[in-house]
Amino acid sequence: MPKYHLPFVALATMAVPVAAQGDPDLAAVQRSIAGTNSMTAAFSQTDRNGQVLTGTLTLKKPGKIRFQYQKGVPLLIVGDGKALTFIDYSVRQVQRWPIGNSPLGVLLDPTRDISRYAKIVPSTNPAVLSVEAYDAKHPEYGRITLVFARRPDAPAGLMLQGWAALDSQGNRTTLRLSEQRFNVPVSDATFRWTDPRRQGRTG
Repeated sequence: MPKYHLPFVALATMAVPVAAQGDPDLAAVQRSIAGTNSMTAAFSQTDRNGQVLTGTLTLKKPGKIRFQYQKGVPLLIVGDGKALTFIDYSVRQVQRWPIGNSPLGVLLDPTRDISRYAKIVPSTNPAVLSVEAYDAKHPEYGRITLVFARRPDAPAGLMLQGWAALDSQGNRTTLRLSEQRFNVPVSDATFRWTDPRRQGRTG
C-alpha cells in the first residue's frame, strides 16, 4: 500500500439491521443522493498524521468518480462504473476494488437503499446532518460518516460537505468538499486514465 491514505476505506457489502428505518432525515439523505446525478467539487483530504492533499472530485452516476490530486502528487483514483482503480504513478502500481465493496457505493449506486446499513448521527447543530454507514458484524471493514449541510439550493435540500473514513487500524481520513456543483454536464472521457504499467505517464 502506498504512503498516502485513500479518501475511503474498502468495506465489504454492508447490510446492517435497519436501526433508522422511517427516519425522515435518513429519507432526505436518500433523496439527496438519488437526486445527485453528477457533481464536481474541490476537495481537501487530511489523514491521521495531518498530511493534507487537495484536488478536484468529479462524480457521474452510475458508478463513475475521479479524484484528481494536486500537481506533484502522483496519485489518481477513478471509478469506471464497475470498479474503483487506485493508480500510483510513482511506483507504477494499480489496484482495483469492486465499487460495491466500497462505501463510495453509497454515492455512486442510485439503487442502493442506505436505510439497510446507515444511521443518523445525533448532532447539536441543526444545520448539519451526519450519516454513519458500517457493517456491525464486520468491524474490521471500518466505517464512513457522510456529512451534509442543509441548503435549499442542493438536491433534496442537503449538500454533501464531505466524509470521514475510519479503518480497522484506527487510521482516520477526512475529506472536505467546497465549490460543489450538482447535476452539471460531465463527459465520460473524464474517467479515462493512462496505465503506468504500459506507458509510465500520468493520467
